[in-house]
Amino acid sequence: MKGLVSRRQRVLRVRHVQHAMAVAETARARDEADGLARNIDRLNKVRGELFETEGAATGASFAAMQELATRLEQAGRQLDGALYDARRKVEAKEGMTLAANREKEIATRLKDRARATLEEWRENKLAALPRYRRMQRNGEA
Repeated sequence: MKGLVSRRQRVLRVRHVQHAMAVAETARARDEADGLARNIDRLNKVRGELFETEGAATGASFAAMQELATRLEQAGRQLDGALYDARRKVEAKEGMTLAANREKEIATRLKDRARATLEEWRENKLAALPRYRRMQRNGEA
């Protein structure tokens, strides 16, 4: 009985570590997605400020600004794709976290059930002890 409880406790510790790792991976994935979102915002801000120059612009400087705007637009599209992938990764990690939490809860219930069974077994053994001693005194055992 004690072996069952200790095995269940060991499984619970493993499930707890797995859950903690899944939570950490989810947080890391969220941070990555948030970083990409901040980069997209910064890129859009730079692109928006690009044509806010005062005064007349030469054709060469206007062409350079337009080239830079095109490159910023392309980079923005690439970041949008990366952000989409990062958000999908966050969703997957959240699913793993939920699964790990479910496994941890199951392990907790099994450990509690094993501990309750052990306590019941001990109580039954203690309850049977006086009856056994009575039987010994009467020569029945």
